[in-house]
Amino acid sequence: MNSIKGFIVAGTHSGCGKTSVTLGLMAALARRDIKVQPYKTGPDFIDPGHHTRAAGRPCHNLDGWMLSGITLRDIFSRYAQDADACIVEGVMGLYDGYSALDETGSTAHLSKELNLPVILVVDAGSMARSAAALVQGFCNFDPDTPVAGVIFNRVGSSNHARILEEAISLTDVPLIGCLPRREEIATPSRHLGLVTPEHLDDLDSKYNGLADWVEENLDLEQIIEALPDIPVQPRFDEVPMIPKTRIGVAQDDAFSFYYEENLRLLREAGAELVPFSPIEDKALPENISGLYFGGGYPELAAFDLAQNTKLRRTIADFSAAGHPVYAECGGFMYLMESINKNDRIFPMCGIFPFRCSMQSRFQALGYREVELSRPTILGPEGTTVRGHEFHYSALEEMDDTLLDRETSYQVTCKRNASASEGFIANGNTLGSYIHLHFASNPLVAENFVKACVNSSRTEDL
Repeated sequence: MNSIKGFIVAGTHSGCGKTSVTLGLMAALARRDIKVQPYKTGPDFIDPGHHTRAAGRPCHNLDGWMLSGITLRDIFSRYAQDADACIVEGVMGLYDGYSALDETGSTAHLSKELNLPVILVVDAGSMARSAAALVQGFCNFDPDTPVAGVIFNRVGSSNHARILEEAISLTDVPLIGCLPRREEIATPSRHLGLVTPEHLDDLDSKYNGLADWVEENLDLEQIIEALPDIPVQPRFDEVPMIPKTRIGVAQDDAFSFYYEENLRLLREAGAELVPFSPIEDKALPENISGLYFGGGYPELAAFDLAQNTKLRRTIADFSAAGHPVYAECGGFMYLMESINKNDRIFPMCGIFPFRCSMQSRFQALGYREVELSRPTILGPEGTTVRGHEFHYSALEEMDDTLLDRETSYQVTCKRNASASEGFIANGNTLGSYIHLHFASNPLVAENFVKACVNSSRTEDL
C-alpha cells in the first residue's frame, strides 16, 4: 500500500482566510515541482476552480453528506496515488455540516473518514489570549478530530504575533505560524462566492502573491515533515473504453460549475464529452446525441448569450427533436425564455416557457435529496440521488400551458421539508436549480448515457 503526506486546511468560520491559506500552500508547493493533489470539502464549485489553477491538477469535491464513506475514500485514493502531497480545503467552520446536531458533511467528519490531520486557520485579528481559548475550545469540542496545528491569520504586527505565540503555549496545540494581514492579496468575492478564475486577470500573479505570503511566514518543510504518512489504497489503471456516444458539455465563462466526478462517471459509462461555448460557438459539436449544461454565471454573460441567436435556436431544435438535454442551475436559466437582470430582459433558449429574475439575496441554499417520481433520462421512477442548491435568481411564471409542468422529482431538504422546485421536464429535456452529484448514485450517469445512445440509434433508423 502506498503512503502520502496529506492534510485538511480547516477554519473556525467562513471568512477566516482558509481559502487564501489553502491556495498559498498549493501554489508554494507546486512551484517547487511538488505534485499537489487538491480537494474541496462540500458542494462548492468556485474554490475547486482556483485549486485546479493553483495546483495544476483538477480538484475533486469530497462531500460527506452527498457521498458515502466508501465513495469518499475511493475518490480520494483515485487521485492521490501519483501525487506527492494532498491538500483538502474545508467548508465553513470545522464542525459545520448538514445539521447542528451531528457532524455529517462537516470538515471534521471528512477528516475522520479519510484519517487526515487538520490544520486549523484562526482569524486572530483583534484577538490576543482569547485566541488560545478559541483553539482550545475547538479541540475539546470533539477530541477525536485530529487537529495537528494552528495557523493564525490576519496578524497585525510582530508584537501581535509574539503575544499569540505566548498564548498558544498554554494549550497542547502546535503553532505552525502567523500570517500577517494582507487584504490586497485576497481573492475578490461576489454572489455565490469568490470570483471564478475565468473572470480574473493575471491569476499567476495572484497565486504567486499568496505563495510568497505563505513561504515568508510558514516553514513548509516542517509542515510536510511533521505530518503522518497517510496510506493510500493502490488502484489499477482503468482500461480505456471506446465511447458509445458523444455528449456536448457547455464550458466557458458562463458555464463552469461541474463536479469532476460527474464528468468522469459519464466518460466511464461510455460518453465522449465534447466541450462547446454557448457564448462563442455558432453551432453545436458534430455528431452529438445529448447535451449537459452545468451551472455558472449566465447572468454575467446574458448579453453575449442573447446575441448568439443561431446557437440558441439550434439548442431549442435539438431539444424539440427529443435528444436528451440535462441542465442544472445556470444551465437551467439558459434554457428558459429569458433572464431578467436589472429590469433588462435577455432572451435565452426558450425550451422552458418562463423566465427568471436576478434578486439581491439568495433564493435557496442547502442540500437536497431527490427521488424520481416518473421515468426520465436520468433513470426510472424511484431513482434517488443527492445534490445541493444555491442561487440568486427566482422563477417568474409565464405560459405554463406550453409544457407539462409536472415535476419529475420528489425533493427533500433539511428536516424533511419539501423543496419548492424539482426537476421540470419538457420531453427529454430536464432542468432544475439543483446540482446533482452523480457519485451519490452512479446509475444516474449510466442512465443519461444510455438515453443518449438510444437517441442516437433512433436518429439512425
